[in-house]
Amino acid sequence: MTVKTIKDISNPDTYKGMYSFHKYWGKKPTESIAFFIQNYTNESDIVIDPFLGSGFISRECLYQKRRFIGIDINPFAIEHTNFLLELPKASVFQSALEEIEKNIKQKINETYFTVNREIASHYLWSSGELLKVWMKPKVGRSRIEMETTSFDLEKLESFSQYSIRNIRKLTFFTNSRINSSNQMSIYDLFTRRALHNIDLIMDEIKLFPDAIQKALLLTLTSSSGQMSSMVFAITNRGKIKNQISNKIEVGSWVIGYWRPELHFEINVWNCFESRAKKLYKALIDISDYKYPRHESISGLLKSRQGSLIINDDCIDVMQKIPEKTIKLICTDPPHSDRIPYLELSELWNSILNKNVYFEKEIIVSNAKDRNKKKAEYIEKMKLFIGESSRILTDDGMFLIYFNARDKESWKFLEILENDSNLQFIGAFPMEYSANSVVQDNRRGGMKTDYVLVLKRKGCSIDSHLELNKIPGWSTSIPKIASAT
Repeated sequence: MTVKTIKDISNPDTYKGMYSFHKYWGKKPTESIAFFIQNYTNESDIVIDPFLGSGFISRECLYQKRRFIGIDINPFAIEHTNFLLELPKASVFQSALEEIEKNIKQKINETYFTVNREIASHYLWSSGELLKVWMKPKVGRSRIEMETTSFDLEKLESFSQYSIRNIRKLTFFTNSRINSSNQMSIYDLFTRRALHNIDLIMDEIKLFPDAIQKALLLTLTSSSGQMSSMVFAITNRGKIKNQISNKIEVGSWVIGYWRPELHFEINVWNCFESRAKKLYKALIDISDYKYPRHESISGLLKSRQGSLIINDDCIDVMQKIPEKTIKLICTDPPHSDRIPYLELSELWNSILNKNVYFEKEIIVSNAKDRNKKKAEYIEKMKLFIGESSRILTDDGMFLIYFNARDKESWKFLEILENDSNLQFIGAFPMEYSANSVVQDNRRGGMKTDYVLVLKRKGCSIDSHLELNKIPGWSTSIPKIASAT
């Protein structure tokens, strides 16, 4: 295990290997988390993340022999974390992929046959009209582009009545910020041909044991965005000899449920296989760790190692934890109205066939029918701070990763002044957090997240003076929070 230093915090590695396998909004580099786990906790201490998200902190804790509790209202977060803690062997995953390929690759590719029985890799659409068909050449890298033929249109029409079998009905809210409407369905996001082929993949995945099934399903959710009609076409990129290029390139699923007029339909098997190969490569480089898993808080407390992963409201769970038992609370809660996690994860949760309890999410949503207002968010965050204060040990530490564009969203910190045993020590910027397209383009949006460091009131701060060496360290709450 690599020793984490203060220098690592400000110079994190890029997202690579397992960290880049699956998209998740607000994903953070783990160097700062690993540093605090290593330097401010001891073996067998308990670390908790009440807003688990992508779950990578779980592996950091268990690498360093700390007990870990992870909580999230988002079923996807739980599935992804459980996957990280029970990774299959690379050889087992590869065998499963080979079996699926043998059974259905040809069936899927037949749905993309052109009039010459070549296999299409991409279809270019514009405002509901199929414009072009792309194919990969047998030699070289330059794509082959063809005009749409009646054969292509007839092939597409053959799926016009297809109904998805393996994915539950999605719940959407009318939220202009993420381009969603409560009238939408999965058929607005995918062609019916794509859904037919996704069903074929899911039929095969169901045949495998649970552990490998998790890995395969997450491979599918990871690739689902590129399988959708939300992959925009890039035009006029860059300049070549002072002229803008008119070459069309393939974009990606960015954020939300934006369905651009000019977009691609991509061969579903190619999308799935590409992500599977990425995961296989990451699995090769990972040591095979076996971590004890617990089913209850009492079970974890009685043990000296292991983890407990819970899909529930974090405040409800934290109220069941005895006081002064947690050495480190390290979490990245929803940043007011910055990212509506459950709404954005609905596609993945539907593929996983997991039910979602939107009413319990601590969030500010632009979807009026959710009635998730800022005042309720602030009160829930104050309750969260209060429970954190209660369960933190006398020498414990509390880290909150946060970023909000307005002063009001920071008001939950007011509880520190009168109603909490916690005190603010300082903060530092987390400049390498994953950018949010939604946040970065909003007026007043902060361009970096901040890590707020809290300790119990009355605890000696002298022993933590080395925190001053963290680049950007400040003993003041970030400016936007204190601005008038």
